[in-house]
Amino acid sequence: MTQDHLNFIFIGISFAIYIGIAIKSRAGSTKEYYTAGGGVSPLANGMATAADWMSAATFISMAGVVAADGYAGSRYLMGWTGGFVLLTVLMVPYLRKFGKATVPDFVGDRYYSKTARFVAVLSAIFICMTYIMGQMNGVGVVFAQLFGISLTKGVLIGASIVFFYAGIGGMKGITYTQVAQYCVMAFAYTIPAIFIALALTGNVIPQLGLIGNYAPGDADPVPFLEKLNNINTAIGFQEYTASKMSTLNMFCITAVLMCGTAGLPHVIVRFFTVKNVSAVRTSACWTLAFIAVIYLTAPTIGAFSRVNLIEKLNGVSYQQAPDWLKKFEKTEQMAWVDKNGDGIINIYGPKAAFEGKESNSVFIPFENDKKPQYHAAEDTLEAEHGQRLLKNKVDTSNPNELWFGKDIMVMANPYMAGLPMWVIALLMAGCIAAALSTAAGLLLVLSTSISHDLMKKILKPDLSDKEEVRYARVASFLALAVAVYFGINPPSQFIAKTVAFAFGLAASSFFPTLLMGIFSKRMNREGAIAGMLCGILFTFGYIIYFQFKLFLYIEGAPDQLLLGITPEGIGFIGMLINFAVACLVSAFTPAPPQAVQEMVENIHIPSGSGEASHH
Repeated sequence: MTQDHLNFIFIGISFAIYIGIAIKSRAGSTKEYYTAGGGVSPLANGMATAADWMSAATFISMAGVVAADGYAGSRYLMGWTGGFVLLTVLMVPYLRKFGKATVPDFVGDRYYSKTARFVAVLSAIFICMTYIMGQMNGVGVVFAQLFGISLTKGVLIGASIVFFYAGIGGMKGITYTQVAQYCVMAFAYTIPAIFIALALTGNVIPQLGLIGNYAPGDADPVPFLEKLNNINTAIGFQEYTASKMSTLNMFCITAVLMCGTAGLPHVIVRFFTVKNVSAVRTSACWTLAFIAVIYLTAPTIGAFSRVNLIEKLNGVSYQQAPDWLKKFEKTEQMAWVDKNGDGIINIYGPKAAFEGKESNSVFIPFENDKKPQYHAAEDTLEAEHGQRLLKNKVDTSNPNELWFGKDIMVMANPYMAGLPMWVIALLMAGCIAAALSTAAGLLLVLSTSISHDLMKKILKPDLSDKEEVRYARVASFLALAVAVYFGINPPSQFIAKTVAFAFGLAASSFFPTLLMGIFSKRMNREGAIAGMLCGILFTFGYIIYFQFKLFLYIEGAPDQLLLGITPEGIGFIGMLINFAVACLVSAFTPAPPQAVQEMVENIHIPSGSGEASHH
């Protein structure tokens, strides 16, 4: 049995389970469509929330960023982990007690304004669309690798599946589907890590292997991190454990990921699927435990894959290179250019550049597309040693000859380590589960924002339940069509960075508005609206300017960055702008109605303690 056959068997079984659950749990009412009827157990909801959280950015891209950036890649680990703690402590219990399942619903009622609700709807759409762009790109990467097809076809196949079980099952179907997906993801992520830890370090626990000794076969043991630093510095890279970015930029990105997490609509709505506030806290504890399984394993996978990549390919003749290199070349996730004509794969870091600025680019990108461009989709145009020919012009300013996509490292790792075929098949099933689970949750929140918060609450208050669900499904299809386009043409060449933009938008719009709405009785609608608009518009404009080429190909240069803060971290400045503008405008405009102030005070009082009173 071939690897492809085994992949299809594992994925086919998992898909049969997912689709069966989606059909059996089909939503029959708006309450089941939006919040699964509010009857999910804390344990099941914890698993489902963890699966929702284990997006393509986490499962596929985060370990790849750690593999490529080393210590600097920890910004994603710290930001997303800390953010979930903020969410469960500062936001979820109060929002649940307030009783509004969507962020625009809370904003509309707390700030007693349809305008505030409308701004929140637009913000939710921008955030979820940016987030789902990264997820659909991840879907495309996984399906392209699975079937050996182009990214475009991979995105289209994945989008069809996402629409089916998100549109049919609603939140009820997605919740129970994601319980199954988490189980697949947890095993798919940890089992390969255990195998590789045993092979490289002799330790069955990957985390202990990372801080243990590198001792493959009969080699003399050496501390693993020392080995990792040595092989990096020997070929012109910085030490793996050294930071590669400024402290300010690292702080801003980490803070954005934390605060953005606490303002993400698709995660907040998860805690409305359980019965009460007590169940919310229990569910949050389970979620953190389930997330820890993946997050504590990601650094080990990144480090192991870094060692395997360099050890297996550097200095090896292309004609004698492992078969998996050609497999990843075919799907445009790896590329080799023989710069010196010796037929040997040479991997070098930026410090080995011949002249000018430090760089290890293999080729010069076309416009802003940093991926390799081939002459033909078929393997018809081959160079002297059998490698595929690139259309890109070769970058001769440095000796590095190997390009690889960061998002492929998790999928490539078991191939590089020579793991059993069934382990690779299990990993592929996990990658697909990760890419599809969050995309489905985001699609549901997008459709809810349009059908419930925009159509029913603002434009057509007389909508029936059936009409509302119908609008939600139409909105899902339209949103998915836009997401497919940006999945094929993403704003960034690796998934985690695209997703970080969504966190920046959430941090600059929802986080201050929700926090002040929960803890400040004085914050009024004028302040909230002004703050949200200024925060998200500043952040969105900055991302567009530096990440996209605008009219006449105007594009921000790196030396124009504000204080050296990249688009990933600019949401932190947008968040500060939101806080400042909201407080300033609120100070010069009338206070909220007394009923709203009492409502804010009451959500801080434990159930059964009686109403708030003035003394």
